[in-house]
Amino acid sequence: MLAYIIRRLLLIIPTLFGIMVINFLIVQIAPGGPIEQMIARVQGTAVEATSRIGGAAGGDAGSAPQAQAQAGGDTGSRYRGAQGLDPAFIKQLEKEFGFDKPLPERFVHMMSNYAVFDFGTSYFRDQKVVDLVLQKMPVSISLGIWTTLIVYLVSIPLGIAKAVRDGQPFDVWTSGVVIVGYAIPSFLFAVLLIVVFAGGRYLDWFPLRGLVSDNWGDLPWYKQVLDYAWHMALPVLSMVIGGFAGLTMLTKNSFLEEIGKQYVITARAKGLAERRVLYGHVFRNAMLIVIAGFPGAFIGILFTGALLIEVIFSLDGLGLLGFEAAINRDYPVMFGTLYFFTLLGLIMNLVGDVTYVMVDPRIDFDSRRV
Repeated sequence: MLAYIIRRLLLIIPTLFGIMVINFLIVQIAPGGPIEQMIARVQGTAVEATSRIGGAAGGDAGSAPQAQAQAGGDTGSRYRGAQGLDPAFIKQLEKEFGFDKPLPERFVHMMSNYAVFDFGTSYFRDQKVVDLVLQKMPVSISLGIWTTLIVYLVSIPLGIAKAVRDGQPFDVWTSGVVIVGYAIPSFLFAVLLIVVFAGGRYLDWFPLRGLVSDNWGDLPWYKQVLDYAWHMALPVLSMVIGGFAGLTMLTKNSFLEEIGKQYVITARAKGLAERRVLYGHVFRNAMLIVIAGFPGAFIGILFTGALLIEVIFSLDGLGLLGFEAAINRDYPVMFGTLYFFTLLGLIMNLVGDVTYVMVDPRIDFDSRRV
């Protein structure tokens, strides 16, 4: 097992490098890079006017319009919207953002910093990428943990019950409920919850924004817990509604496959109680794939499923951070978070494989070739 883990850890290096190369090239090809974003802010055509380099062209925020006024016409710049701006100002922007270096050199420099987990500073927020991620992490972790736990705690017992009652009315109507829930997009269900329960039109039982109340720090600990649960109720419910179907049906099918095997028939023939057969013999084998998939499921829910929920409920988490970074072409945030979470995902895949062995020691990955 140790040899397998070492091989997988070594395989992470070229996999991560390939992912970063592909994404780096795609982003470079896409129009509207950080230089264009800054030019749009200087020209007044951008939504936001704040930036990291307010004095990039002479020491103060007024120097950019001044440079614009000094230009006599089209500079011939390769940047869209740069007509009329002083070429010296464009070159200063390129130096500030590191675009004065060739593309391969920029990539090597970026990866050398990322290798020691130096993700740099956001172009437009004037904060280190690590600090930004740590600020947004509590929201995404809260959504990811509670969503994953609730989905597992409901789906596994429901899948077992459906397997035991396969073809019976309980199995039929629960399948209908699960499929309908899966068919409803989480963001649409979130809007419905807001309209019904968050003061949208009918009831005003739950807050509409934030992870906790403004006076959360002044509350006693038990009220802090209740306030946190009060704020998390609707966002978490919005995310879990579509997460039941896959895990429930996976659990049911795993149990059905195991129930029909010879060892189960033998256990029943020996007179063992049905509950002992089900949970003492079938459960461990049937739950192998379900339990081992927990790390990957958590990562998936944590970093891919919360963007619209965060926007709808005004939760400032990693999903919203990544979306804004992509819109603003904030490369340090984009590539820094991509590197970190891709590395985390690859490691969690390895953790999932190790979990297989922990659940069923009969599995031997050393016999596999990676």
